[in-house]
Amino acid sequence: MVARPAGVLAAAIAIAIAVTTPARAEPPPLPDPVAITAYDTGTAGFNSVVAIAKALEDTGGTTVRVLAAGNDLSRLGPVRSGRAVASGMGGGVYFAQEGVFEFANPDWGPQKVRVMAGTTGCNGGHLAVAADTGVRTMADLAGRRIGFVVGAPALNQNTLGLLAFAGLSAADVRIVEFSSYNAMAEGLLNDEVDAIFSVTIARSARELEASPRGLVWPPLPHADAAGWERLLARAPYYTRTRASCGAGGLSPEQPMEMGVYPYPMLTTYADQPPAVIHALTARIFAGYEAYKDAAPGAAGYAAHLQNLTWAVPYHDGAIAAYRDLGLWSDAAQSWNDRLIARQEALAAAWAGYAAGTDATGEAFAAGWLAARAEALAAGGFTDGLGR
Repeated sequence: MVARPAGVLAAAIAIAIAVTTPARAEPPPLPDPVAITAYDTGTAGFNSVVAIAKALEDTGGTTVRVLAAGNDLSRLGPVRSGRAVASGMGGGVYFAQEGVFEFANPDWGPQKVRVMAGTTGCNGGHLAVAADTGVRTMADLAGRRIGFVVGAPALNQNTLGLLAFAGLSAADVRIVEFSSYNAMAEGLLNDEVDAIFSVTIARSARELEASPRGLVWPPLPHADAAGWERLLARAPYYTRTRASCGAGGLSPEQPMEMGVYPYPMLTTYADQPPAVIHALTARIFAGYEAYKDAAPGAAGYAAHLQNLTWAVPYHDGAIAAYRDLGLWSDAAQSWNDRLIARQEALAAAWAGYAAGTDATGEAFAAGWLAARAEALAAGGFTDGLGR
């Protein structure tokens, strides 16, 4: 791991207050300015971060710049270099922690990332299936055409995790590759593919619903313990949810059991000053009423809705904010400590592997995955990729 510069935000620590300060009604002040990276302009992830940014400016008097970025590397890069304090990530934060897929290269490797708060809201993240296929259950997807996006391993991993729920793998379906998510969504409308990954509130899901093909969400019954065990072995960042908003007739009166992961999950690095992250997390919760209805899914940022035993550890500063609200528990701390131990094991394995190999490209990545698996097994950790 390469040391990350402190950056201008770290220099602002003098104006933030210490993590050890007792609970208070008024949250601590923020540094000024603050930069946060997010998904592409117009996406649900971008819109929710913008809504939070506006609330932070209105309630805290802090200038917040939201920087749109097209992939996980470009979203995390400014945070790693100290040019931004946080990033609104999706499942990619888990892959950054693990040092896999696009992070399995000499410039990155496993990252000591930490999370602050995320939203799952009322939506789900699932396989949107064309209703004219006759598919009604996950098992019915065997032999069907499933969309993949070239160069989007996190997106494709979501799909493989969901297929695993029914005991299916890539070998059991017909993978159809597309150059982008939008091209894949268009392919679903044009009968080039039968199912793609989508969130229930996405434009692609609503367009499929309104098309001649129609939309169906095959359920992921929460009582199917074996199915969920298979899904979580492949995509441990997933959680159970009862989706009640979005396309396909979902509503509070007609929710559906499926899965979801926090999107976006506000992410930073372990070495970001605790006082800065404490201030930012506290202000996000304090300004909740100002932004909760400003973007789809933003209501899921309520403090009491946070999953404090997720797949990536929380930052010490964020933990201080949860303690202020009486939400942090001994069980959450124990879980967090175990996740940090996993990151330390990955970091040690990476340091040993990177220093001892001359491999490049795919050979480098393959060798790292083998070293990673060995280190995790030695530490008593699961592989986390379903292999």
